[in-house]
Amino acid sequence: MKKVCVSALTLVYLELSMRVGTASICAYGQAGCHALSLADLFDRVIQQSSRMQGISRDLHSEFEQYFFPSKNLIGKRKCHTHGILTPDDKENAQRLGKDQLTEVILRLLGAWGDPMSQLYRSMSQDQNQGFSFYSSNKALEISDIVHELRDGVAKMAQRMKLLGVIGYNASPEISVPSSTFSFYKQGELNTMGQHDLLYCFRRDSNKVKNYLRILKCTTVAGMDC
Repeated sequence: MKKVCVSALTLVYLELSMRVGTASICAYGQAGCHALSLADLFDRVIQQSSRMQGISRDLHSEFEQYFFPSKNLIGKRKCHTHGILTPDDKENAQRLGKDQLTEVILRLLGAWGDPMSQLYRSMSQDQNQGFSFYSSNKALEISDIVHELRDGVAKMAQRMKLLGVIGYNASPEISVPSSTFSFYKQGELNTMGQHDLLYCFRRDSNKVKNYLRILKCTTVAGMDC
């Protein structure tokens, strides 16, 4: 009888643990949501941004090795996000207010939703089957992460506002300057166009990852900046 009771209690505990583990995440702790601490929210978006940056770095490198194995493509490119003013180093990012840095992160993520979706479509329709199937899967994964990360950062920013850390009204649908898209071509992407988007996204995804780390460092108590 005792063993039966222990087994029953164990099953109840496991069921409750699974419910907590699969509960949806929210900024305000509404019913049915598992409210994480601000530090935990930061850890989640930073982990996701690191994954996004790692995939983009690998895909860009593999793309260059496949299509341009003997060419030197080093040069200055004007990315479609050039209209978004971003800090150029850690010190300048730390000097920027939390509101402004949060806005920069959301603007960068908002500017990449459509281009990454187009990159996926372009790669999936590419006739070069030796690379396109493999690369299009990675491009689709990146496209999904961009949207998920943008929503995650917006929820984190809402928690920051609730705690009085920022006064900024964050939204995943934050407006992006029209100049951001003036450089972005809506037509079919050729190989060079795909490469340029990958180059620019690799750069911007690295910025997002670093800015999130700096924002956490200047926001969460006990962090060594």
